[in-house]
Amino acid sequence: MAESCDILISGGGIAGLTAAATLGVAGFKVICVDPTPPVTLRDDAGADLRTTAILQPAKALLQEAGIWTRLDSHAAPLDIMRIIDAGGTEPVARVTKDFKSADISDQPFGWNLPNWLLRRELLARLDDLATVDFRPGLGTISLFTRTNAAQVTLSDGTCVTARLVLACDGRDSPMRRAAGIPVRTTRYGQKALAFAVTHAQPHQNVSTEIHRSGGPFTLVPLPDHNGQPSSAIVWMERGPRAQALQRMDVDAFETEMNRRSCGVLGQLRLASRRSIWPIISQSAARMNGEHLALMAEAAHVVPPIGAQGLNMSLGDLRVLLDLAQARPEALGDAAMLESYHKARHSEIMMRVKGIDLLNRTSMLTPRPLRDLRAFGLNALYSMAPVRKTLMQMGLGVK
Repeated sequence: MAESCDILISGGGIAGLTAAATLGVAGFKVICVDPTPPVTLRDDAGADLRTTAILQPAKALLQEAGIWTRLDSHAAPLDIMRIIDAGGTEPVARVTKDFKSADISDQPFGWNLPNWLLRRELLARLDDLATVDFRPGLGTISLFTRTNAAQVTLSDGTCVTARLVLACDGRDSPMRRAAGIPVRTTRYGQKALAFAVTHAQPHQNVSTEIHRSGGPFTLVPLPDHNGQPSSAIVWMERGPRAQALQRMDVDAFETEMNRRSCGVLGQLRLASRRSIWPIISQSAARMNGEHLALMAEAAHVVPPIGAQGLNMSLGDLRVLLDLAQARPEALGDAAMLESYHKARHSEIMMRVKGIDLLNRTSMLTPRPLRDLRAFGLNALYSMAPVRKTLMQMGLGVK
């Protein structure tokens, strides 16, 4: 069977679904496929319990696509990014610094949402769009490109001809491999645990990142759960330690979790199952091939620090959308895709390297180096212009 469309999106994760909605609203005929049907209920097997902070520039893109109206009532605003160094002899806060959104904007830094809920609301938005055909349970098998189009074979044997193939199909992207684009991967020997908690004290819209060793312990605000204040936690540790935590019974895990949290929100109680995944950095040598654009984890993977992952992906989408709308007749041609690569690749490399450095700093075990980390946090925070620049860089705004 043969079909055609303007854009074939390989990958129906949050980035792929957002791209499908955004490009569909712009008037392009889109087919989006993913071999794994999305899980859209919190307690179902396979539900993604991680959360995503939608930063200011990304929110504007979602508003244009008619997505934000579906998310607004579920989102927890992030007014303050708090960094705590707890690298002393005992896991207690010894340096606490607050980065306040009010210092640079009249809006929060961002809005936090559970990933399973994002998928649910994105699928509901796609249902409203006649321009988008989402096909869960199908993957991309092969890619063949010609001067004027690309041909993609799907796992059911369908051959789709598209002017642009958008690879949003993850860190092991089959479309990137088919195009022969190499990647550079850094492995840290870390894993991250993701789960939700309730706690005694309200979070007051503060996202807290606690540094000791092994990686950051990050508490991100969520709406109340069963009438109690709630947060999402991403706890990064060296692999063996993370796996031991994953295997603990609930009582033992809660004891370790409360010790690591330094008591910043009072007593924490586990409010979900725990998921675990490996931490890597990865970047593609190019963002483009013939009639192919790489986006999201097909192009770049970073440790979950500073809410950069999806927001970098939506930065990719913003550039692609602007290029496609500026010259719709040139969708997927060599000039458009070269412009996309030039607009995104250098910034992505800068962010990948910066987050790599932050992660390595957070992993430090020797006390003298942890003391140096605390000194550096104090020094950076004390310089107001530097503090403001760091916040603007984190948002991706000038």
